[in-house]
Amino acid sequence: MALDILGVTDALVSHAMASGYFEQVNGHEPKSAPAGGGLTAAVWANQVTPLRASGLASVSVLLVFNVRLYTSAQTQPADAIDPSMLAAVDDLCAAYSGDFTLGGLLRSVDLLGAHGQSLDVQAGYIQQDGALYRVMTITVPCVVNDLWEEEA
Repeated sequence: MALDILGVTDALVSHAMASGYFEQVNGHEPKSAPAGGGLTAAVWANQVTPLRASGLASVSVLLVFNVRLYTSAQTQPADAIDPSMLAAVDDLCAAYSGDFTLGGLLRSVDLLGAHGQSLDVQAGYIQQDGALYRVMTITVPCVVNDLWEEEA
């Protein structure tokens, strides 16, 4: 079985775009500050780890994606930044839970961390191009069955 990395990335990007929260959704980790003044998202693969509990003649994989939400830390009113970001986070986490296999592209989104990494959200700030951004990064662990064949 070949990994449909573009299909998985597109599914995660599509969920973000369909939410209606974002001015822009990138399918890569940005190297520069987001354009526009509203909420932006970016999706990228962060980690690939073989799973110990794979099949007899193949290796299953934990493919971990980051979905990062960005907005200017200077957005006003400041008290509205986190509630609006958390509304978007809630929508995306519900989408990943509801579309558990991302349209049949993988075994599951590992919501509870059966294979080590669970669905997770971390908030923080990043400096990019001289501007400060409030970010929330959703870690989306995806389990892909029987990705690599083992040879005797």
